[in-house]
Amino acid sequence: MSDFITADKGVEYIAVIHAAEDTAQKLELCDFEGKKLLFFNNGVELAAEWENKKLAIACIISQSEILGPSGISLLEGLKNKGLPKVPFFLISNQLNSNLRKLALSAGVVDTFKVPVKYHNVATRVNFIIRHWSEIKSKVHEKVTDTYTVPIGKRIFDIVFSGMALLFLSPVFLLIYLLVRLESKGPAFYYSLRVGTGYRVFKFYKFRSMYVNADKRLKDLSHLNQYNIDAGTADVSADPATPTLCNDCLKSGKCQFPIYADKNSWCEKDYSSNKKFAKGSAFFKIKNDPRITKVGNFIRNTSLDELPQLWNVFIGDMSLVGNRPLPLYEAEKLTTDKYALRFHAPAGITGLWQVEKRGKGEMSEEERLMLDNMYAKNHSLRNDLRLIFKTIPALLQKESV
Repeated sequence: MSDFITADKGVEYIAVIHAAEDTAQKLELCDFEGKKLLFFNNGVELAAEWENKKLAIACIISQSEILGPSGISLLEGLKNKGLPKVPFFLISNQLNSNLRKLALSAGVVDTFKVPVKYHNVATRVNFIIRHWSEIKSKVHEKVTDTYTVPIGKRIFDIVFSGMALLFLSPVFLLIYLLVRLESKGPAFYYSLRVGTGYRVFKFYKFRSMYVNADKRLKDLSHLNQYNIDAGTADVSADPATPTLCNDCLKSGKCQFPIYADKNSWCEKDYSSNKKFAKGSAFFKIKNDPRITKVGNFIRNTSLDELPQLWNVFIGDMSLVGNRPLPLYEAEKLTTDKYALRFHAPAGITGLWQVEKRGKGEMSEEERLMLDNMYAKNHSLRNDLRLIFKTIPALLQKESV
């Protein structure tokens, strides 16, 4: 993006977000009927320029996965800022009927799957812009977040998490110092997670791995705990290959980042999972060598989860619920069979942690079954029962 954008009077702009170099070049060759293209690295840049310079944005074209940072969460963020309602298009690598429905229900006007026929993009964009005044009232604006936390549960969450944050502040300080002393890098990090109704939010943890842990993921994929029923696959990696997954390579940028201070790295080495389409949507390794010594301790005692009390306090999560999933896991669980797990609060602990964790191998299907069971039967009474059962589950011997 140019550092000096001037708003030309009477000129309309098409904002292009997170576009790969190839995408940008092909869009520049399209005929958008006199509208100029403005390129932005992310939605934060767009929102700042849009507000400060009063740009006449005619539409937005974002290259992102549906559940990615520049996908439906960006659309919701722009709406919350009170910016004008304009057509929003997505260019994605992963797209199926359920993901398309999810995007349309969130207010996305249209989606295009890579590889894209860009003359079709231009035709569609131009048509929508010309008829936007008649179309916009018919576009859905609500993300499918149909679950609302009951008032009693929300009050309990605020009181409990607030008191816990206050009394555990010395523990927070001690862990912070230990993490920083053992290995280089920040003590906290956040990644994007998908919670209730596929809502995307920042999910906080203490860092328990070395900062370059993602670079070793391909070499360790055969140890995936949740790949019990899926068999194994050859996912050998060329050390000279950039540590972007296949889909991120198509976009030219990481679609699934983890953030810590000024550092960021890819959460997902997607190629290792993508080699087997019927493989596990979850990735976890026993005795993971990427984990630091302090990290191993805080993981086995679940102390790495303590920063999530802040997520509970601000309303992103609840104390008890289904675990929020990384973007790349959630995008594989959009079928009717699995979508039920998202019709429940996202939580720090839940049914599958208590019933199965630490008691031997657990398949992905079992975990999803327990998530669906919780979604059907959760209540404040059952949540309290699960909280009391959580402590023994945390003190497990299995390194997961």
